[in-house]
Amino acid sequence: MTQQENQHDVVVIGAGMAGHCAAIEAARRGARVLLLEKTALYGGSTRMCGGAFAFAGTEVQRRNEIPDSAQLLEQDLLEAGKHRNDKALVHVYAERQYETYEWLQAMGLRFDKVSLSGSQSVPRNHSIDPVLVLETLHAQALAAGVTYRAGAHVERLLTEGEGDARRVTGVVLKNGERIGARGGVVIATGGFSRAPDLVERFAPHLREARPMGGHGNTGDGLRMAWALGADLIDLGYVKGTFGAPVAEPAPGKEEVAPRLVSAMYRGAIIVNRAGRRFVNESVSYKTIGDRCLEQPELLGFQVFDQRVMDQSSPLPTVADYQGALDAGLVKQADSLEALAAALGIDAGALRETVDAYNRACDGAEPDAFGRTSLSTGYGKPTRVETGPFYGLACTTGLTSTYCGLHIDVDARVLDVYKRPIEGLYATGEVMGGFHGETYMSGSSLAKGCIFGRLAAQHAVARAAA
Repeated sequence: MTQQENQHDVVVIGAGMAGHCAAIEAARRGARVLLLEKTALYGGSTRMCGGAFAFAGTEVQRRNEIPDSAQLLEQDLLEAGKHRNDKALVHVYAERQYETYEWLQAMGLRFDKVSLSGSQSVPRNHSIDPVLVLETLHAQALAAGVTYRAGAHVERLLTEGEGDARRVTGVVLKNGERIGARGGVVIATGGFSRAPDLVERFAPHLREARPMGGHGNTGDGLRMAWALGADLIDLGYVKGTFGAPVAEPAPGKEEVAPRLVSAMYRGAIIVNRAGRRFVNESVSYKTIGDRCLEQPELLGFQVFDQRVMDQSSPLPTVADYQGALDAGLVKQADSLEALAAALGIDAGALRETVDAYNRACDGAEPDAFGRTSLSTGYGKPTRVETGPFYGLACTTGLTSTYCGLHIDVDARVLDVYKRPIEGLYATGEVMGGFHGETYMSGSSLAKGCIFGRLAAQHAVARAAA
């Protein structure tokens, strides 16, 4: 390959949701774009996720008579993050999320379902098959002229200049190949859930959490930008996700069994091995994940009745209770006592716990953990009383590490002095500052798309300058 052939306007590292959106945007603006993927198959964590996008003010919500707005979405994001988010980044998300919704629909993707999930004050999770999303984006990228290379492991960044004049000019692959980028490099490599050394360094409280992110999520992008003095942010807020089934799926069900199940936002309670609740089930599943890791055997059991089972929704949602039952992950019994025996938890304590919870649902006494809603003030908790009863043994999974490179509103990576590192951008899971202390469900995929496109726009303009 000649030097000219190995020179591009924009190089994007990582071919998940965020990387594809950045590559498409840059190519559609006339740039020569190279999209690099370390593994053999594009998709990363996106391929494994629930496919939920947090959008507000959509026709899907209007059809379901759900009042929502960009302002309420922005407020929910800040409250979920305990106002430790970068408010400028959150505002950009709120301003651009509806346009992103339309941008994706223009590619043929259709959002026809909406549901309630963690840290949402109204239902706004617009779920869609993540594999369909990836295949659609990949086809659009190739059609726009993006050059795609799999098995291309980027090891470090190329730079020119010294001090304030230093700028990123390309990448070096693990095999030594050097690739130039006139406008810049967009890091979209995901997090570090599969990097035990980084988990131990930045999130030691999660060393026992089950690694569940993309298999290529070993912190590559974080490391290569960190080596250039990039500022790292939100590392102290990394949290696991509650709802990872402990049992292995039944033979033949491995590919269709849910990887995460969240019945608590439909009315389930969560108990430990002793049959006692230990958390307010309406809070973020990230917070529940922290509390689960404090329980004996790192276990939490979601216990619910037929009324919740009747709300099952098929994959890619995290409400596929029927799928979890069919895969042998959920236990079913005609009584709470029989369910407790099947789950190996204290039957008498479970009965006492459910009775107390039901009294709180009736308003006869305060809830022991302050639960007054299904999720973040939305919906009224319902009694656990209609048999048959169901139980799911879960633990906390490290599906993602929403922290990392500090960026500005143009997705430029900032150094430790809060100055942009010229020619370097970041989007998706590797970017920090957006979520703050806690993650709001559905905001990751949309965030990756929004800031990936902003990174591309700035890099393309820089290449043309």
